[in-house]
Amino acid sequence: MLSKTFRALKAKQSISMTNEELKSVSVTKSIDARGTACPGPLLEAKKAIGTIESGDVMEILSADEGTKVDIPKWCNKQGHEYLGAVEENGYFKIYMKKK
Repeated sequence: MLSKTFRALKAKQSISMTNEELKSVSVTKSIDARGTACPGPLLEAKKAIGTIESGDVMEILSADEGTKVDIPKWCNKQGHEYLGAVEENGYFKIYMKKK
């Protein structure tokens, strides 16, 4: 029972790495959703998650502000690790690790 509770708590917390750490992460899959509005970036991420292995890191590029909220919520709901986001010139790079 304790391990189940621990896993539930771990799944709800964000990992959030520093910008420097995020910039050095080895990305397995990059999704460019900068041309789509909400919920486009999330839908693109949902499609792409099936193409990577457990432990792989996916990067989502998005110009939509809502993606910075949607991706962490989705990660927590699905058990993936939200690693953080880096703001670039006019868009965000959002990083997550597949469970």
